Amino acid sequence: MTSPRAWLIWTIGIFAYLVAVSQRTSFGVVGLEATERFHAGASAISFFTVLQLLVYAALQIPVGLLVDRFGSRTMIAGGAVLMGLGQLQLAFADSIPGGVAGRVLVGAGDAMTFISVIRLIPLWFAPARVPLVTQLTGMSGQLGQLISVVPFAFVLHSFGWTPGFLMLAGLSGLAVVLVVVLLQDHPPGAPVQGTHQGLRATGTTLARAWRQPGTRLGMWSHFTIQFSGTVFAMTWGYPFLISGQGLDAATVAGLMSLYVASAMAVGPFFGRFVSRHPLRRSTMVLLIAGSTGAAWAAVLLTPGRAPLWLLACLVMVLAIGGPGSMIGFDFARTFNPAHRIGTATGIVNVGGFIAALVAIFLIGLVLDVLLATGFSQGVLYGLDPFRIALSVQFLLLGFGSVMMLACRRKVRRQMASQGVVVAPLLQAMAQQRRASLAQRRHRDSAD
Repeated sequence: MTSPRAWLIWTIGIFAYLVAVSQRTSFGVVGLEATERFHAGASAISFFTVLQLLVYAALQIPVGLLVDRFGSRTMIAGGAVLMGLGQLQLAFADSIPGGVAGRVLVGAGDAMTFISVIRLIPLWFAPARVPLVTQLTGMSGQLGQLISVVPFAFVLHSFGWTPGFLMLAGLSGLAVVLVVVLLQDHPPGAPVQGTHQGLRATGTTLARAWRQPGTRLGMWSHFTIQFSGTVFAMTWGYPFLISGQGLDAATVAGLMSLYVASAMAVGPFFGRFVSRHPLRRSTMVLLIAGSTGAAWAAVLLTPGRAPLWLLACLVMVLAIGGPGSMIGFDFARTFNPAHRIGTATGIVNVGGFIAALVAIFLIGLVLDVLLATGFSQGVLYGLDPFRIALSVQFLLLGFGSVMMLACRRKVRRQMASQGVVVAPLLQAMAQQRRASLAQRRHRDSAD
């Protein structure tokens, strides 16, 4: 299955996803400029991203159903068109309603991209390669954030608001051309996976995907470890580092680049881990959730401004959450048949973005409340207000972890009924050590 053409198809899909990520995260570096352009407070600025993510999350399940029916090529091209129109709208917007309309279009187009790219992978690649290629997809797409952090930010600060967003609209146009000309939904001669089903059959597909405990485990995995990095990259990381921590723009750009580089570095590790230890995927997710909470606690509890090395550690931990959350899609793939992968992937993808939009909105709301009560002493984006506002993430980390554990129990009961028993982690590690020791002794005796 894994032919050179498969890698070409994947590359085109990756470029479209890379462009989508750049569109998605572009507002994360214009928070200060948007506050001035639209004469808006923290809640209003957060509303831009919250509504964008709300549209994104709301469309995940419909998009999953549509991509199962119409294929990836149509959905990816349509998404790029919507994102290009959204950035054109935002380029000339000078009011909050006009800007919000642009972000809604960006969210809708973004929603159509990732699921469609993920669906290409099991159709074009051999099953043993799917976990690694899935991780490479998420890893490569993060390069889109570098576009928003470096060239977009440069054009924005050097030439102004309108040229910056026109540049992003042009990238979407290029993605449309490449997808229409070069992308194919499935290898030549392969059976068509899409099904032209009616409304009742569509509802049945959705219900079966949701009733599968593995799908819900994937959703809560995505919910728990994806949102914090998204919040940081899309909205509050840039103001927190600039105004709260007092860093200059060049240093912040370096930290954001470190975020992308770290995500790319750990992606292949997670791909190999999932392939070799499929029964320990949820354990890895819980470890990442604990690390995320610990990193935020270390930064927020540090008296005064955090040292640069600690902020760098926070950025690297948050970056791990991106490729780590891809484990959720592996749950969707392994617990659902091929014709339901798009729908199940849509359900999983809802999780992280629902958590992100809730966190982004609550952080903005808390910042505005602290300013109105006088706690912030007239400084909207001060360090002390950020300490309190960013702490709402701990509630989401805890809630997501509890829901994960509940779903994992159901998944393991289902697996046990099929003859697959997952031993406790410490017991499994001890058995693995004994087996390794026995093999070593056997080799020694043979020598």
